[in-house]
Amino acid sequence: MKLRKLVFLMTVLGLALPAVAAERPGSISGYVRSATGVPQMGAMVEVLGSAAQTLKVFTDELGFYSASGLLPGSYNVKVSAPSFLPALRERVGLRPGGSVLVNVTLSTLFEAIELAPARGPADEDDWKWVLRSVSNRPILRVLDGAPVLASSAEKENHDLKGTVSFLAGSPSEGFGSPDMSTGFTLEKSVFSAGTVALHGNLGYGEAPAGVLRASYSHKLGNGSQPQVALTFRSLPTSGADLRNANLQALALTTSDSLTVGNVLELRFGSQLQSIQFMGRVTAFSPFGTADLHLSPNTVLEYSYASSEPDSRIDKGFDSAPADLSESGPHVSIANFSPAVEHAHHHELSLSRRVGKNNLQVAVYSDRVLDPALTGIGELSSDSGQALPDLYSGSFTYRGRNLDARGLRVVLQRKLASDLTATLDYEYGGVLDLGKENLSLQDARQWTLSRNRYSVAGKMSGTLPRFKTRWIASYRWINGPALTPVDMFNASAGQADPYLNIFFRQPIPGTRFLNNHVDAVVDVRNLLAQGYIPLLGQDGHTVYLVQSARSVRGGVAFTF
Repeated sequence: MKLRKLVFLMTVLGLALPAVAAERPGSISGYVRSATGVPQMGAMVEVLGSAAQTLKVFTDELGFYSASGLLPGSYNVKVSAPSFLPALRERVGLRPGGSVLVNVTLSTLFEAIELAPARGPADEDDWKWVLRSVSNRPILRVLDGAPVLASSAEKENHDLKGTVSFLAGSPSEGFGSPDMSTGFTLEKSVFSAGTVALHGNLGYGEAPAGVLRASYSHKLGNGSQPQVALTFRSLPTSGADLRNANLQALALTTSDSLTVGNVLELRFGSQLQSIQFMGRVTAFSPFGTADLHLSPNTVLEYSYASSEPDSRIDKGFDSAPADLSESGPHVSIANFSPAVEHAHHHELSLSRRVGKNNLQVAVYSDRVLDPALTGIGELSSDSGQALPDLYSGSFTYRGRNLDARGLRVVLQRKLASDLTATLDYEYGGVLDLGKENLSLQDARQWTLSRNRYSVAGKMSGTLPRFKTRWIASYRWINGPALTPVDMFNASAGQADPYLNIFFRQPIPGTRFLNNHVDAVVDVRNLLAQGYIPLLGQDGHTVYLVQSARSVRGGVAFTF
């Protein structure tokens, strides 16, 4: 009798459990960002079910959405937001009780003008600080319930998109930095998963500088997006002894990403440059990151870089059209002998998110060979100790090799949905002069490494009524220095030295312009701090600086 009851009970359970399991609801969640990595608050996410089940949710201030209580089956996820093209991800499978992660990158109308080698826009989600150099890639997250990273939908529109910007202002640091320049970008989706892009920035003058970049990227089914790019740079120099030689460089850049399981994300690539300037030099620059997710809110990362990050990453390439002086390669001369700056940066960081607070602690080791220091002031090339650009009133000067080790602590807090505050502390080695009242010719032999600490405060946000995007920062250092502390900082705490202000203001459009015009103002080192005076060969005073004062502004058109 007992045996019969046991058999009957097992039979009932065997029939009931699958039915119960089949009805166990699941969830679909993820993050919505722009192509520059900015979290999109208030984006509408529609989860369309195969059984006429539809659910609408909206993203929070971090761009996160979650649609729960979904029955098992196949769903389509549609995301839309103002000023962006809708994105659709089809056939997202949901198992009973499962959690599926779908990260979506919306195609912004303002596309990135990318001049730096394979180092892309900022990821303003503070959680991914040290991976800000990666553009348009799925962001791996590990949430409770071990969800599966299903996809990252992005740029699925096949229309031609582009921008044209016109900038004018005072010259900035480095050579090839004209008073006026025109930037442009064109992008076209091809073969459903590929993207062809052409970027450029051209200066004006008797010896105009220019940068042209063509790239192709392809979205694979596993979420990776390999990219290959070819960049040509022509940066004019001046001086009778240099025979008005132009610095020309051709660079081939490749990059890719890979996810291992649900906890490890890899990003890697390299750049091969052929440089023509008083001879020919070939330079190879690899880079990569390994991102280990220890928990849903904790990331451990190792990164390697062989070139300095672009200072515009905190604004997004679309928000700050390129200053040609920021474009590599960094070349200097000494005794009429040219040299290319070579760098090796190793960094280990731990990032932790707690509510609206984000904390990062990092240690790093840097070695920079033949660093190209920035100089301000007009001088000739008669001595062969500096590479002048008479057009921009600046020059590059070769410093002694830098070996530095240091640490970084970054704290960021979301004060409101449209206001973020960041505090950055750094300690490490810099290049400095061991003696005052030096001539430029003798500065190199008196250059030495010293430890400094630096503190930076930064506020950024958007004015909701006027849609004005703004960033204001100030970085202080406890002594004179020729190079910044932690010059490879690519975290959310990255800020140019001293006082910097940035604005981007949408201009009300007409029926012809259709609201696709922005005014841009970019001010760096407004108070002209950190200038170290030296005596030039012609008796005039010149300066070596961490960051030169510059005021630039213009308009950007989008079509």
